[in-house]
Amino acid sequence: MKIGYARVSTFEQKLESQIDLLKEAGAEEVFQEKFTGTTVERPEFNKAIQKLTNGDTLIVTKLDRLARNTREVLEIVQSLFNRGITVHILNIGLIDNTPTGQLIFTIFSAFAQFERDLIVNRTQEGKSYAKIHDPNFKEGRPQKFTEEQIQFAYELKKEGMTYKMIERKTGISIATQKRRFIKLSQKNSRKEDI
Repeated sequence: MKIGYARVSTFEQKLESQIDLLKEAGAEEVFQEKFTGTTVERPEFNKAIQKLTNGDTLIVTKLDRLARNTREVLEIVQSLFNRGITVHILNIGLIDNTPTGQLIFTIFSAFAQFERDLIVNRTQEGKSYAKIHDPNFKEGRPQKFTEEQIQFAYELKKEGMTYKMIERKTGISIATQKRRFIKLSQKNSRKEDI
């Protein structure tokens, strides 16, 4: 039996293209989930692994869909090999439990890890450069609401409006109000201390 496994890292990403590729490659059943590669618990992946038996093939579109790093990929694939299961990574090829298959797999997984490490390093270097050269640089997502909008909502809260009423009036979610109001009150108290 051929079993496919599809994974994306965020809930916004779509699984359809991976599923189509897996089915084209002959997957009779496809397990899918939306989890980051850094997440240890992958319930659908575990179900796929448990369903595989001797002579079956696990199909994934890319090496990084299988695991988070080279060590983990090697552990997963070796455990599959020990159970008589072949691994088909669509952008690499069919990898079986032969000396050649293991050599090819080890080399490709090392290169995949190397590529991920390079991306992380480039990202960190870019952030470091931006922190030094861009006075407006801030890490993380840009804030959806301006300081003025938060200040207005904060004033409404001080006048006695509930979080729900403020949300209806301004469009600022209750969670955002609470988080930003804490920052705003801390900022105001620091100003008073000066």
